[in-house]
Amino acid sequence: MKTALQVLASAAFGFAFFAAALFWPAGTFDYWHAWVFIAVFIVGTMGPTIYLVIKRPDALRRRMRAGPFAETRPVQRVLIAGIVLMVVVVLVVSALDHRFGWSTVPTAVVVLGNVLVWTGLTLSQLVIIQNDYAAATITVESGQSLVSTGLYGVVRHPMYAGTLTMLLGTPLALDSYWGLAAILPVLLLLVARIDDEEKMLRQQLAGYSAYLDQVRYRLIPGVW
Repeated sequence: MKTALQVLASAAFGFAFFAAALFWPAGTFDYWHAWVFIAVFIVGTMGPTIYLVIKRPDALRRRMRAGPFAETRPVQRVLIAGIVLMVVVVLVVSALDHRFGWSTVPTAVVVLGNVLVWTGLTLSQLVIIQNDYAAATITVESGQSLVSTGLYGVVRHPMYAGTLTMLLGTPLALDSYWGLAAILPVLLLLVARIDDEEKMLRQQLAGYSAYLDQVRYRLIPGVW
């Protein structure tokens, strides 16, 4: 029951966060792109979350411990704070772009953006289903085993790959091309986060060094 209430509170906070970050800079509630984006985000999140509440509550609790203050490594606190800040910038720039007409995104591309958002959310949630120890914080728990199959057999960090997919779709879904420019700092911070995470996992998670040889790519197959 406590986890379910936390999920509902998280959904309410998410709606309030997106409403503030999008409708305020847009200067209007008459912004259908934002309404569709919020709906896609909430529905895409809640479906897998309900499954986790019922079937994998421990995995869900790990996922919900998020944010700079939940991190145990100082460098990760700085990195995640920077990522959160830049995500807000992506949303605000996209809304300002829509308001002032800096760029115009065709409806077909807006639809593509929402598909990317949905796909990214689905990948991130699927990671939690495949790996009970997948969390929003960088940590290794007692008794944690290495997962190298499923999405982890494709890239080392499938949750981040899902996050990146969602981010790439977000400005497009919000009727903005300029918002894409704000994603570059997020990508750089994400690369730094991954680099530090892998250093820790090599030291603390049994078999991780061999896993690095087995799965070469971190985020994008054939690229990096």
